[in-house]
Amino acid sequence: MYQRMHSQSNPPSKITPVVIPRSNHPISRKMLDEEVLKVLYRLYHHGFIAYLVGGSVRDLLLGKIPKDFDVATNAHPHEINTLFKNSRVIGRRFRLVHVFFKGGKIIEVSTFRSRSEFEEVQTEEGEILRTESFGTPEEDAFRRDIKINGLFYNIADFCILDYVGGMADLERQLIRTIGDPNERFQQDPVRMIRVIRHASRTGFSIDPQTYQAIIQHRGEIQKCSPSRIRDEFLRDLKEGAAQPSFDLMLRTGLLFSIFPDLQRAYGDRNPLKKKAQQYFLSLFGLVDQLNKMNRPVSESTLFALFLIPFIHVIAPEHPFLGRREQYHYFTQTIRWAVHQIMNRFSFPKGIKETASQILIAQSVLKKTFQRGFIPKKLRMKGYFQEAVLLYGIKAQANGERVPHLLRNAVPSDLLPWWPKEFKKRRRRSGRRFPSTSSID
Repeated sequence: MYQRMHSQSNPPSKITPVVIPRSNHPISRKMLDEEVLKVLYRLYHHGFIAYLVGGSVRDLLLGKIPKDFDVATNAHPHEINTLFKNSRVIGRRFRLVHVFFKGGKIIEVSTFRSRSEFEEVQTEEGEILRTESFGTPEEDAFRRDIKINGLFYNIADFCILDYVGGMADLERQLIRTIGDPNERFQQDPVRMIRVIRHASRTGFSIDPQTYQAIIQHRGEIQKCSPSRIRDEFLRDLKEGAAQPSFDLMLRTGLLFSIFPDLQRAYGDRNPLKKKAQQYFLSLFGLVDQLNKMNRPVSESTLFALFLIPFIHVIAPEHPFLGRREQYHYFTQTIRWAVHQIMNRFSFPKGIKETASQILIAQSVLKKTFQRGFIPKKLRMKGYFQEAVLLYGIKAQANGERVPHLLRNAVPSDLLPWWPKEFKKRRRRSGRRFPSTSSID
């Protein structure tokens, strides 16, 4: 009576995994945080299956320190919640458990699933059922996005279980979907963003069939919830691989499916699209550097950087406008761009407003260089330091120097590539500084 949509990608009813014993892989319990070991062992000692799963297993095999640890088990949410008094059941579409530890540490524990929470179960009459999708370990492996994320570490005997061929793809340095990529991307188009993210973070190649499927189905991304796309987009910006992610999104056209207006800057409508793309990628190459140095950039500044090349294309300087008219035109264009690009994704109003302010402030900063001083009113603005940070990243991408006047007004270590020997010193009144471009 019931059928699962795109059911051809389901695993066979029974699969024997490839078992990699402890002697044949590098993962040691010493590599695992104390908290995740407590969770794994408590589940195991109470008779449940307890696996370390997903990206943490992948990262450990690649010699990296996992950002977090996820656990999967055959225990149901209420059973997990009973075992851990310091836990809470969360989620609507699929319930899982967060186990809380001192210092804000959270271990996420999920019950094995038979499908992704974003796939549907449909009756023959076309009715969509909202049911729990608890499943077996092999079903849980096959519902994951890519093969290198489908590996399980078993706390019972310290072996790795491979249902999907993930170890082979790790050795080949290959990103490949579990199952037919055409079906998988139609089931959940957000998987296309994740394939690109994992290729960018690992430096692995995307399997040709998977790559072509992204090009073929990129338009499907518009059917996804804007909030899900927003969350995936923010992860790309913040995790230290924004430049290669955006490069692949430009190559596949997925960026234009998410943000159609960007065709004006980076698509065929712009005869200087290669230059615009290069500038765009260089900005986020610098953002990646800052993230890797544990100097995260605020969301407002990230949005502003994301929009700069687009604004440069749609708002060229008009020599026939007076200063006041030019400023008004520039301000209105920025506010339109922020609204046009970001509004669909329900970004917080305060973040969008700050992004607009620090973009508008770029032209104000240009005038301060011409006058030789920074008005106190500008320096007292809450977004002033972010505006200077934005200016400094732009200048570095363009191979320009930031005037001492501006560097004197903020902490000397605001950006790591500023000269170490630089010291603040009082300037004589009336001294002039050369002007630089505002949005370039």
